[in-house]
Amino acid sequence: MNKYGLLYKKQAVKDIQKLPQQVKKRLETKLESFAEQEKPLDFATSLTKPADAQYRFRVGSYRILFDIEASNIVILHVQHRREVYRK
Repeated sequence: MNKYGLLYKKQAVKDIQKLPQQVKKRLETKLESFAEQEKPLDFATSLTKPADAQYRFRVGSYRILFDIEASNIVILHVQHRREVYRK
């Protein structure tokens, strides 16, 4: 079974540090769950607009923007849904 690695960009780490502890725990659990899947993109939505990322996961009111590189999920941004798509 393929297990994907999780890589966090600096901006994603900053985003996560700003979140409440309860939300951090939930995001961590979900990301580990996605990474253990054979096809994590089955749980993702493809982003069409010119965005920083190719895909997103939805975890409650939060969005995790990411790309896939080799067998790694590269986390680019983690933000509340009302903030994440604004430039």
